[in-house]
Amino acid sequence: MKTFGAFVQGLREHAGMTRGQFGPLVHLSKHSVESIELGRRLADDEFVELAEAALGNTGALRRAFQHMGRQPGLASWFKAWARLEKTAIFLYTYECRVVPGLLQSERYARAVFDNSIPLLTDDTVEAQVTARMERQRMLPERHEVPYNFIVEESLFRQLLGGAGVARDMIDHVLTLTELRNVSLQIMPTACEQHAALDGSLQLLETPDGRRLAYSEGQQNGRLISDRKEVALLRQRYDTLRSQALTPLESRGLLERIRGAL
Repeated sequence: MKTFGAFVQGLREHAGMTRGQFGPLVHLSKHSVESIELGRRLADDEFVELAEAALGNTGALRRAFQHMGRQPGLASWFKAWARLEKTAIFLYTYECRVVPGLLQSERYARAVFDNSIPLLTDDTVEAQVTARMERQRMLPERHEVPYNFIVEESLFRQLLGGAGVARDMIDHVLTLTELRNVSLQIMPTACEQHAALDGSLQLLETPDGRRLAYSEGQQNGRLISDRKEVALLRQRYDTLRSQALTPLESRGLLERIRGAL
């Protein structure tokens, strides 16, 4: 994002325009233009097309934007969200399908991709696992950013890949949640109330104050920017946090599950 932003800035300055002059041409304030140029805000297709028209229609911005979207090992529908994650000031995740990617051990991630249908090639599996482990570097490196995870208890009891993989995954999660900025809450199987029955979701806030959400299904993902919809999903997430076990209770449960394996 920073490289693309610097490229936009270079083209704008070469065209002899200030951010204040450029902003109306791309339907943004000068502050939003600054955020894109400094890599704090993700550009979208509309911005690229308007910027191309304003800067001479050379095609250079389109090519740079397409290159920014090429992140080996990530599903095409997830790449926009993955870019937003890198600069988010908080990230909240609820997962009911598999242990969240940001908490997966390498062996567990490999088991997830080994179960893909159709089967993936060895090279594709390696690329997927490498990308997943690379994403996890955010957790210790961005230590000022809070990461909260709510995960269904059943996912930690599932023996995906075998008991050894399950033990390794739980050990990995216990290690990651020792970080001050990473908290895990388990949604117990015996819960009588559940605010997120519609499925998994993620929430984040960008450095310029935008709140966004993401939901994913079979072979697709949806980036949600509508304020009312994001507010509804945030309300559900907040309710779910009150229904789930506390981080301390969750850690105790995880240790008991690990001991039983």
